[in-house]
Amino acid sequence: MTTPSLPVQRIVCARTGGPEVLELHTATLAAPQAHEVRIRHEAIGVNFLDVYVRTGLYPTEAPFTPGVEAAGVIEAIGSEVSGMQVGERVVYATPPMGAYASARNLAAERVVCLPTNVSAHQAAATMLKGMSAHYLLHDSYRVQAGSTVVVHAATGGVGSLLVPWAKHMGATVIALVGAATKVARAHALGADVVVDTATEEWVAAVLHATAGRGADCVYDSVGKDTFGRSLACLRVRGTLVSYGQSSGAVPPVDVLELGKKSVFLTRPSLWDHTSTRSELLVRAAAVHQLLAAGVLSADVGQVWPLAQAADAHRALQARTTHGSTLLVP
Repeated sequence: MTTPSLPVQRIVCARTGGPEVLELHTATLAAPQAHEVRIRHEAIGVNFLDVYVRTGLYPTEAPFTPGVEAAGVIEAIGSEVSGMQVGERVVYATPPMGAYASARNLAAERVVCLPTNVSAHQAAATMLKGMSAHYLLHDSYRVQAGSTVVVHAATGGVGSLLVPWAKHMGATVIALVGAATKVARAHALGADVVVDTATEEWVAAVLHATAGRGADCVYDSVGKDTFGRSLACLRVRGTLVSYGQSSGAVPPVDVLELGKKSVFLTRPSLWDHTSTRSELLVRAAAVHQLLAAGVLSADVGQVWPLAQAADAHRALQARTTHGSTLLVP
């Protein structure tokens, strides 16, 4: 039986720019191709990656629909898809973009089936951020019992998963937050030390907390405004993981600065750590297992209607959000 086309609502950016370029349009979704599934979205993850694409920091050809993360229900299956069925609950966090929509078609190999104890909202809030936390803790720097790590934006989307996960692995966690209102939340996540960067000199605070030695690893998602000071927080042969740039792109780096303490610098991407289906399934399973065990929680701080995607982006850029932000069709 031929799958009919479907009217959908989606956010379209005709050009790059501010949040105002996020406009709601009605379009027609074609039947899924042979290796695709059609997913009716129930929750859509909003990430800083979407902001970088919208502003043009990550160049892409317009017009485009942002978003790489969502959870929902399979409504149609291509002729060559096996192991999945109509009505199955699924989640994804993968290119190509197009998640800011009520439904979409996507290659089945990039889709993960959801366990019964994980809701669509939990899945969309944790898939991209949770798999990012997994590779950051296991690959970018291999955290072990006794490691000391610094987490920037510790109550944000990725940070709020990094903190409890690192604690679960036996690390001492120094959490950096940008406002006094976020201090209690960082403690509740399990941080050993919480520093309010709005009022405290955080490099000195990190060095004090480590008795002058410095941290084994700094996870920096802020970028331009923090990069140099993050380096100053490291011990000799420590590791700086620069995985975001909410304050702007990091300027060119003088490698001689790294040589002052023989530090390691890496700028990883989730897509390079989920490039095969086996890696994708391993990382997703780890996130879902820790959600079920209560080690991680899907902290959904804000939910916006799809039509108000621009408001969600404004709040994210203003750093007034906490936890994860979702859009719902």
